[in-house]
Amino acid sequence: MKVRGFTLVEMLVVLAVLALLLGIAAPRYVEHVDRAREAVLRQNLATMRDAIDKFKSDRDRFPHDLQELVQERYLKAVPVDPMTESSDTWQVLNPVGASTGEVSDVHSGAPGAGRDQSLYASW
Repeated sequence: MKVRGFTLVEMLVVLAVLALLLGIAAPRYVEHVDRAREAVLRQNLATMRDAIDKFKSDRDRFPHDLQELVQERYLKAVPVDPMTESSDTWQVLNPVGASTGEVSDVHSGAPGAGRDQSLYASW
């Protein structure tokens, strides 16, 4: 009776092919994840800026904070910053010449830069 199985050389060839395929696929996967995060960040910023603008048009003042947009139903919830994975890291800007406590714009609080080399905080 002859025992059937794989030789060590066959196993090494299969592992080498798998390593080669992973070496090609992994960087592309990471690139696609980064692109998706940047797209979500841009969309979240656009949504919050639109809500701020609508609040200003309706109330003739800026909201005091992002939670006020949620309380007044301009947003269902403060979106999560996909770069920091938190909804507490948004950087809010006050209107020019106004006291603190109003929100006229919002930026990401994430360190680093996007694929276009612009800082996330400047988006």
